[in-house]
Amino acid sequence: MESKDIRDNLATEQYLMNNVEFDEPLVLFYIQKPCIIVGRNQNTIEEINADYVKEHNITITRRISGGGAVYDDLGNISFSFVVNADDENFGDFKKLTKPIIDALKDMGATTAEVSGRNDLMVDGKKFSGNAMYTKNGKMFSHGTLAYDVDLTVLSKALNVPKDKIASKGIKSVKSRVTNLKPYLDPEYQNLSTEQFRDRLIMELFHTDSLDSIADKEYHLTQQDKKAIKQLDDDYYYNWDWVYGQSPDSAVKNREHFQMGTVDIRYQLSKGKITDAHIYGDYFGKKNTDEIANQLIGIPYSPENIEEVLDTFNLDDYFSGIPQDDLVELFTI
Repeated sequence: MESKDIRDNLATEQYLMNNVEFDEPLVLFYIQKPCIIVGRNQNTIEEINADYVKEHNITITRRISGGGAVYDDLGNISFSFVVNADDENFGDFKKLTKPIIDALKDMGATTAEVSGRNDLMVDGKKFSGNAMYTKNGKMFSHGTLAYDVDLTVLSKALNVPKDKIASKGIKSVKSRVTNLKPYLDPEYQNLSTEQFRDRLIMELFHTDSLDSIADKEYHLTQQDKKAIKQLDDDYYYNWDWVYGQSPDSAVKNREHFQMGTVDIRYQLSKGKITDAHIYGDYFGKKNTDEIANQLIGIPYSPENIEEVLDTFNLDDYFSGIPQDDLVELFTI
């Protein structure tokens, strides 16, 4: 697919599953800019390092399938098989990912295998996470293939302190992760991500030329694109879908400053602050309940919280504590 935005690609995948009839499985491949995709049943804020994500302009969205949060960048290929649900057993990742595993083995990753519930592994390390979704007789199984992902970013973008947020959301299971590149034959270790994708497609279709399978390619119509844009608006670009679908949760931010300790507690429901309390041994001329009350009801995001804080002279409430440090504490 042409788009480098995960939101557009997920919308396209969803649209094709629901609206296009086909005689054989649809195979989709897409490459996207840095992004985090949380699972349908997860708490978005519990999975992401919000400060790091904002600073590095990482796109956040939620998919309609279950499973855990994943990080993608331009060194990753995402793939999807869209099939008739009647022909497959939901949850049988081993069967649906077998063509990928076989292709990778042919390219030199001889120890590639399906492991556990939904992971693809090589030498005991994870290079792919997978999820499934079914509706109206159709099903897709989609996943990631880390070819040359910046793993240092992955560890930072998804690193949230365990004592910061508590909720009933489904937590991601952390695994040892790796890239495929060093496990492939030398001829495949210096490819661009696009070249790796093309080589993988040729392996899947047992051909030496993409031209030979050009007649199998589906081209989106203007009507298709319009419907996909609507899915983008309803789901993947929609704050309420990405954050508002999160389970109720509690957030705790605490830090000791030279002029006292500040402890902030939020209660969240549907991604919005429903209760806020500020504790600590700080000094101030004014009551910090005034700040807490103004935070109630806003969407929980650094931008929204900072907008509220900008209406206050924080030194009146937290004497001697630098305003920038306070804003950071309130918004992490």
